This record gives sequence, C-alpha cells and structure tokens, in this order.
Amino acid sequence: MRVVVATPPEPVVTLAEAKAHLRVRHSVEDALIEAYVAAATGHIDGPDGWLGRALGDQVLVAYADVFRDCMRLPYGPVTEIISVKYLSGTGDEVALLPTEYELRGWLLGSAFGKRWPSVLSHPEAVRIQYRAGYAALPSPIRAAILLMVGDMYANRETVTVGTGTGATKIPMSATVEKLLSPFQVFA
Repeated sequence: MRVVVATPPEPVVTLAEAKAHLRVRHSVEDALIEAYVAAATGHIDGPDGWLGRALGDQVLVAYADVFRDCMRLPYGPVTEIISVKYLSGTGDEVALLPTEYELRGWLLGSAFGKRWPSVLSHPEAVRIQYRAGYAALPSPIRAAILLMVGDMYANRETVTVGTGTGATKIPMSATVEKLLSPFQVFA
C-alpha cells in the first residue's frame, strides 16, 4: 500500500519551544531553528519517517490495488476516514458512503452486513483518504525532537576538528533513540 501526504501537519514543536530548549533569546537564527525543527520532525514523521507513524494532524492518501477484509492503514494514529473511493469495472471513480465502511483503530473494514465492492483490475484502484496524527504529541517524542534540534544547533557540522586529535564524528544522541523506540511501528 502506497501512502502519500495530501495535507502536511503544522509543526509539532513551535519555534518558541525550540528557542526555550536552546536558551536562545534573540531572533537572528529563527529561520535556522525552524529548519532544524522541520528536519528533526521530518526524520521521524509520516510515510518517510523512522517512526512509521504520523505525529501532527495531517491528511494521508493510501493507494491499494484491491479491497481487503480488514485493511491496516499505516502511519496512524488514524483519527478519521475522509473518503473511500475506487475504480469501478468501467473505470469510473466511485465514492463509498460512510455507512458502507467503519474504522476500528488503524483498521478499515466494511461495515457490519456490508461487503466491499469489486474493483477494476488496475494498480492502485482503491484510494483511501484519512486524517492521522496525535491530538497531543507524547512527551517522549517532543523531547526527542528538541534533543535532535539541540544536537544540530550545537554541532553544525557532522564532524569536529580538534587540535592534534584530527576529525571526530559527532553521533546523534542515544537518548533520542531510546525516547522514540517505544513509538516505532514495524511494518
């Protein structure tokens, strides 16, 4: 199942939160700090992220070849199904009524007493648009993003050069991985 972001989330960590974490009181580097927040969040959020889940409220579109009995929608937490559409045997796009399906956590299934329709034998004939993300970002994820921002702000290069020691690689914090690991979804 291929999933794309239709509407990206607002930043899950604000500039003010990041500046407070960094103890920055000026506005000279606001754009840089916002870029670090975006990079840290992008590294773990959504279809391209390490966590395998959506962090901030966003709209995703999942494409499948056929309907399955119970389809797991990736990158939850899933909060709402916006639409379920498919290509009919004639190639027309058809929208299902909300009474024909139901959301059960991260699973989408046909409603009780209903069956999924037959779809055109075509790649990505099923299109499910849904909303996903946390209403309130879990504290460990917020802390991990702030730690990543702090690492990037303090170490603006991937190596440091010391006197007489040569270049030393700067690793990302092991604390970040420990904070995020309980939230990682494995496909």
